[in-house]
Amino acid sequence: MDPMTFSIVRHRLFRIVDEAVITLKHVSGSAITNEGHDLMVSLYRADGTLLMGGVGFLHHLTSAAEACKAIIRRFGDDIHEGDVFLLNDPYTAALHTSDIYLVAPIHYEGRLVAWSACFVHVTDIGGQNPGGFVPQAQDIFTEGFSSPGIRLVHKGEMRQDVLDTLLNMVRSPEMVSLDLRSMIACNNVARDRMQALFAKYGPETVDAANARLIEDSEALFRARLRELPDGEWQSRQYLDVNGETARVALTMTKQGDRLIFDFSGSDPQSAYSINCTKWASLGGLFAPLFPLLCYDITWNEGVIRPVEMIAPEGSIVNCTRPAPVSVATVGAIQSVNNAACTTIGKMLAASETYREEATAVWHANHFAIFKFGRNQRGGYSIGILTETFAGAGGARSFEDGVEIGGEIPNPISRMANVETVEAAFPVRYLFRRRAPDSGGPGMFRGGTGGEMALVPHKAPDGGIDYVISGKGARHPMSEGLAGGWPGAPNSYVWVKAPDDGSNAPVDGAAGLDSIPGEQERVSWGVYPLRGRDALYVRWNGGGGYGDPIARDPERVRRDVIAGLVSRDSAARIYGVDLDGEDAVDRAATEARRSGIRKARLQAEAAE
Repeated sequence: MDPMTFSIVRHRLFRIVDEAVITLKHVSGSAITNEGHDLMVSLYRADGTLLMGGVGFLHHLTSAAEACKAIIRRFGDDIHEGDVFLLNDPYTAALHTSDIYLVAPIHYEGRLVAWSACFVHVTDIGGQNPGGFVPQAQDIFTEGFSSPGIRLVHKGEMRQDVLDTLLNMVRSPEMVSLDLRSMIACNNVARDRMQALFAKYGPETVDAANARLIEDSEALFRARLRELPDGEWQSRQYLDVNGETARVALTMTKQGDRLIFDFSGSDPQSAYSINCTKWASLGGLFAPLFPLLCYDITWNEGVIRPVEMIAPEGSIVNCTRPAPVSVATVGAIQSVNNAACTTIGKMLAASETYREEATAVWHANHFAIFKFGRNQRGGYSIGILTETFAGAGGARSFEDGVEIGGEIPNPISRMANVETVEAAFPVRYLFRRRAPDSGGPGMFRGGTGGEMALVPHKAPDGGIDYVISGKGARHPMSEGLAGGWPGAPNSYVWVKAPDDGSNAPVDGAAGLDSIPGEQERVSWGVYPLRGRDALYVRWNGGGGYGDPIARDPERVRRDVIAGLVSRDSAARIYGVDLDGEDAVDRAATEARRSGIRKARLQAEAAE
C-alpha cells in the first residue's frame, strides 16, 4: 500500500493508545493506577489478535488478546456497538482476579472492525483479604469474584444490575466503581478515535495497514532472531512461602528464527496462591521479550508467532483449577519474567552484534503490601505501597544499572509521592531512600533498590493493618550475568515498640537499627501496624554484570562515598581497600584482589 498512508495509520494507532492511557489515568482515583501505572491499554483486530501493544504492564498484552477471543467465543453474534465486556477469570485469560479486563468492540458502519482492551488492578475484589492479594486463600473461590465474560455495558447503556452486583461484593464500592468507570472512559476514547480513523481512510485501507503492520513485525523479529546465535540457555528462580521453596525452571532454545521457552522441570502447583495459569506464563515471558528483543518493532501478533511455550499442566506455571492464583503477578508470573529476562540476556551476551543490549535481571521481587483500615478522616481505605513499582535497574554489558530505575516489564512504572500515601492513610514515613549494598555486585553494578519505614500517625483505631505476600525474602532473585552477582533479596521487618509506657511518637530514624523495638521478620500473611510499632521494607536491587573484582576501583570508591556500597562490601566483594581519606589504596587493593582470585582457585580445586 501507499507508504505514506501506512505510516500515518501506524502513528495514529500509537497516538490512540497514548490518549486512551492518559484518559484512564486522569479518570482513575487509585494511586496504584495513576501513580504506580499498574495498567495496560492495547488495540486488537476484529478476531482478537494483538494489533498494537500499549505501555504499562506488558504481561497483559497477550492475555487481553485471549480475553477478546474468549468474549467472541462466548457471545458470538450477540456483540453490539457500544458494548463493554468484563473478564477477570484467570483460567480463561486474566492474570489474577484483581486485574479486571474491560474489552470493547469497535464497529464501523455496523461491522465489527477492531477491539480495545484495558485493565487496572481494582481497589478490592471481595476476596478473603482486602486488596486482592490473598495469602490465606486455599483455592480460587476465596480470592474474590471472577467472571469468564459478562456484559457490563449494553449498546452504550450501563447494566446497572450487573454493576450493583459487582459492587455489592467488594469492601470499597466507591473506588471500585471509579476503577471500572475509568476503564470505560478509556475504551470510549479508543473507540471514538479508531472510528475516526476508519472514517477518514476507509475500513479496507485501515485493515490493510493493520495486516501490513503485523507482517512487518513478524518479518523484522524473525530477521533479528536469525542474527542471534542458536543455542540453549537456562535459568532457575526460587520462591519462598512460609519456609517452603518452589522452583521455576526454564530452558530457552533458539533455532533459526524461532524461540522455544520450555518450563519443564518446574515444581508442581503450590498449595499457596503464588501459582499462575498458562496464559499468565505466556504473558510473563513476553513481558521482557517485547522491550529486550523488539524495542524497535511494533508489539503485535507478528512478534508472538515465532515463539512457542511449553508449560506442563499442573505445574506452578500452568496450574489447574481451582488452585489459588491471587499472588500470581508477584509470584510465579514474575519468576517466569525473571527467568525469561536471564535467558534472553545470556543469548544477547553471546552475540557480538547485540551484546550491548544484554542486561542482568531488573527488580525481580515485587512486594505486595496492601494497607487497609480506617483513615484519619474516619473513612475506610485500601491501597498498595507503590514503592514496589520503583524497581531497580539491572546492570548492562557496558554500564551500571539505574538506581531505583523501574523494571523491564513496565516501561512507565513509578512510585507515588510520600505525601500521596500519607494523605490517604494514617501513617508517617520515617525515611524512604536508596538501600546500600542492594545492587548486585559486578564489573558493572546493579542499580540499588530502596528501603523505607512507616509508623501509624493520627489513626482513629490506633493504626491500620496490612496484607503482605510475594516470593519471600529468603532467595536472591535478581540474577546477574557474566559472573555478576544477584541483587540483595527483599526484607520485611515488624519492629515492635518497647513496652516502656511511653506514648511519644517515633521520630525520624537513620535506618532499621535506629528504630526502637524488637525486630521480627515477616513475609506472608496479615499483620497489624499499631501504636508505636513500625514496618520496615527493603526491596531488591538489580543484578550485576561481570566479575566484581574487575570493577574500576575508582567507581567502587564513588559508590562508598555516595552510600550505595558499604566499606565492608567494597573490601570483601570488590576487593577494594580505602584509606582513612576515602582514597583507593592501590597496593592493598591489588593484594586483596589477588587473594580473592587465589581463594577461588583453591575452592575450585577442592571441588
